[in-house]
This record gives sequence, structure tokens and C-alpha cells, in this order.
Amino acid sequence: MVDILDLQAKNKRVLKITLGVVVGMIVLSFASVPLYRLTCKVTGWGGTTQMVKVNPNHQSLDRKIKILFNTNVAKNMDWHFAPDIRETDIAVGADGFTSFIAENKSSEAITGTAVYNVTPLKAGKYFYKTQCFCFGEQVLQPHQSVHMPVTFFVDPKIMDDRDLDDVTTITLSYTFFRKDSPELEKAMETFYNTNSDSQTN
Repeated sequence: MVDILDLQAKNKRVLKITLGVVVGMIVLSFASVPLYRLTCKVTGWGGTTQMVKVNPNHQSLDRKIKILFNTNVAKNMDWHFAPDIRETDIAVGADGFTSFIAENKSSEAITGTAVYNVTPLKAGKYFYKTQCFCFGEQVLQPHQSVHMPVTFFVDPKIMDDRDLDDVTTITLSYTFFRKDSPELEKAMETFYNTNSDSQTN
């Protein structure tokens, strides 16, 4: 009788532990994308640019880097989205400015969220934005268009990183997705997996 009670107690403990693990995995699955976004924003991991309120450098060095601007829109989103200029040359440490235009070509209001990164991935930790529309929700009414500014700079610390000596061009890319769409979540998962692989290789 004692053995049966002991076995039942052990089974209950195993069941509680198993349920705890399952609940924990479910919670982590929902939290993984927001946590990854936060990690990328703070560290520049995986080609994700960093955000600061102001450029603390106030200097322009002799080295110049070409910045290319690339845009995409998800297939199920009837928006036109493009940079006002395709490229610009910027001195390391200097403030850069550009803007993008988005137009809702449909007859319904659409809320979009932009996913972004920079290439080469190793340049992400040195590319800072001081103003950006990324990861925020943009609501466009039918046939409405807006200009969205972006200010940025390349951190002078890039000059001390010998692995970045070969970088002459940085591409800043944005893709707009419908808010809360499966495509947005899939893009974030792909972004996570791709950049996780790049960190381990």
C-alpha cells in the first residue's frame, strides 16, 4: 500500500514538472519575437541597427561609406513603398538623413509594420538610427501617402574594427507587412533563424 501511494506521489510530481515545461515552452514561443527584437535593437545582432536619441559624436571623419536604401512590401499588402533617394555617401560619424514614401493604393485602411536590417551583417552594431519608423505601426487610410524620415550615423568605432576595413557600402533594408499577419511573424522567424545561423558560423 505504501509503495502504491509513493508511486502515485512520484507520478503527480512528474506530471507537474511536465506541465510546467509545456507551459514554459508556450510562454517562450510567444515571447521569442519581442525578446529577439529587443536583443537586436540593443546589440546590433544579426544586422539589426541600433537606436539612440542623438548622435553623441558630432564629428565627421575622412572615411566615407555609401549607404544604399532597399524597400519591399509583402504580397498581400497593396502599398507602394520606396526611398526618396536610392543611395547617399556619408562620412563616418556624421549625421545622415533620408526619407521613404508609403502609399496605400487600396480602398481600405491598412496598418503596416516594417521589419528592417542592414548588410553586411557585421556592420549592424556600428549603424545607428536616431529617428525611424521601424517596428512601429503605420496606419494609412485609403489612397493616403506619407513621408517617413530616417536619421542615422555610422559610429566612429567602426574605424577601430579591423574586420570592418573592407566595408565600403552598407545597405539599409525595410519590408512592410500587415500588422499581426502570419507573413510578419514568419518574416521575424526567418530573420531570427538566419541571423542565429550567422552568429554560430
